[in-house]
Amino acid sequence: MSASTKLSNSVKALCFLARNSSEPQSSATISHHTGVNASKLRKLLADLAKIKVVNTTKGASGGYFLARPPEKIHLQEIYCGIEDRKAFHLDVTHTDLTKSGEAAAVNAYFLKLFSEIQVDIEDKMRTLTLASILEATASN
Repeated sequence: MSASTKLSNSVKALCFLARNSSEPQSSATISHHTGVNASKLRKLLADLAKIKVVNTTKGASGGYFLARPPEKIHLQEIYCGIEDRKAFHLDVTHTDLTKSGEAAAVNAYFLKLFSEIQVDIEDKMRTLTLASILEATASN
């Protein structure tokens, strides 16, 4: 699953939980209402539970619920909790950098550029909360 898909699916699930906070929600229910595959959803929610964005309860009435109010959940923490790599990633592990100084210089250029862009992306994500996303999507 791509980074943008994982983030979008996670936010869909969290928005559903925020809008249905009266009781824990099962992964099947969240899946039904968001259109996100239930097994992928469980993996994302497990990752979000590790960073304490969601909590879980077990049993017949168990499920997932937000661990904090939507105003206290930032998009950047969601992103970092579900991602194992950055949005802009250049895999140079299979490149023999000793063969060409030019190839190494181009790789170094893009590694630096992507690193700077990643910082910009995460800085922007820090300004966005789940509450702001709920507000922006309320009419949809």
